[in-house]
Amino acid sequence: MDYETVIGLEVHVQLLTQSKMFCSCRADYQNAPVNSRVCPVCLGLPGTLPVINKKAVEYTIMTGLALGCEIPGLTKFDRKNYPYPDLMKGYQISQYDMPLAMNGHLDITADGQDRRVRVERVHLEEDVSKLQHVNGGQGDAHSLVDVNRSGVPLMEVVSHPDMRTPEEARSYLTKLHSIIQYLGVSTANAQDGSFRCDANISLRPVGQEEYGTKAEIKNMNSLRSVFLALNHEVERQRNLLDAGERVVQETRGWSEERNVTYSQRSKEEAHDYRYFPEPDLPPLVVDRAWIEEIRNRIPELATDRLTRFTQQYGLPDYDARLLTNSKAMADFYEQAAGLRPLGGDESGKFAKNVSNWMLGDLSRLLHLNNKEIDGSPVSPEHLVELIGLVDQGTVSVSLAKTVLEEAFDSGGSPAQIVQEKGYTQISDSSAVESAVGQAIDANPQAVADYMGGKESAAKFLVGQVMKITKGQAKPDLVNQLVVEGLEKLK
Repeated sequence: MDYETVIGLEVHVQLLTQSKMFCSCRADYQNAPVNSRVCPVCLGLPGTLPVINKKAVEYTIMTGLALGCEIPGLTKFDRKNYPYPDLMKGYQISQYDMPLAMNGHLDITADGQDRRVRVERVHLEEDVSKLQHVNGGQGDAHSLVDVNRSGVPLMEVVSHPDMRTPEEARSYLTKLHSIIQYLGVSTANAQDGSFRCDANISLRPVGQEEYGTKAEIKNMNSLRSVFLALNHEVERQRNLLDAGERVVQETRGWSEERNVTYSQRSKEEAHDYRYFPEPDLPPLVVDRAWIEEIRNRIPELATDRLTRFTQQYGLPDYDARLLTNSKAMADFYEQAAGLRPLGGDESGKFAKNVSNWMLGDLSRLLHLNNKEIDGSPVSPEHLVELIGLVDQGTVSVSLAKTVLEEAFDSGGSPAQIVQEKGYTQISDSSAVESAVGQAIDANPQAVADYMGGKESAAKFLVGQVMKITKGQAKPDLVNQLVVEGLEKLK
């Protein structure tokens, strides 16, 4: 039987506020000593009262507006009750039936098709504590609680079940992640838990209107994990249905090591949480003038920046899309491109060169060293300096790659590296002729291939000359002298 996949996503985003959601404790818990960012409120001690963090409300409204949501004039907080060791009060202050933002959308492109994914709601809640499970051996397994994270503002973006493939889910998350970064409301760093995703997925026979039984997948710490987990779950549920078995509604975890989902617990329904209005917080009236003020402060987002990059810098759509997917990447590009004035025939060439180096060799080095662009040892100024060395003929492109690697390792100036290492380009014909002679003498098979009509053999010899000269020979001069040298042998 053919099945249709149905996917809905719940994305939790830690907001970048100075203090926690309902108390004055600092929210920068990531590198703080265990249980050092705590107070009676976030410890859930009796007699304490919460106070709403205005900046967290503002960030949630801003995100809702960026997603095309309606912002109701009245909202409230609710108690979500469930017993778990990481919940200090025995309940979580969240929002149930009156969220801060609702009825938005996100337009995505995946699998060669455009799709609009409806955003059901964007609401605000508090994060929970962090558990560390310890297996001491001989039955001494126990859990430790770090309360530092408890009470950190957590925004949840809930989509409708409008996605039909794992690729669409990845596209949705990528675009949402970009919007969050551009708004500046969160670091949106998946590795430290600032951008977390739960996925609801079910299968139904093609043509059936009724949804199938869904499973919720948790513990995914990257966009890649979400994509892999969804693919695995599609296969798991399809195999169950084909075998005539029943898909159980449950919460499943994702194992990075085994690349499989696994059962954690049966899935609760909303009524199991016994929601009721938070008695310690009054309903919140959201002033329309404040909403418009927030709307006017929304910065240029990735879609608009992409259009501007193609128009202002003359970049191909492909380059502009890759650069603007990440705000940090786009900021780095603009800093570099802005170091030379726009205008003239060379302007477009320079803009494309910056893009090529960033998307090519610099991205490769960042990936190999597990760094992001905003932590690059090579600054925009140094990248432009390197491009200038190539444009002036001081170094060849191949040698410039070596210089970039050394600048990345040391953080030093490319010009200084070239000077100290003597990396200037060799343009003296006699020196290059000597290297060409060595390459021809050392590679008789390549010479024979060329004589037999295989012109690509000349390119091989050019590569050998560049090795002999350690990449310092002028490429066009090498090409010329290799061909001349081979022709003389005919």
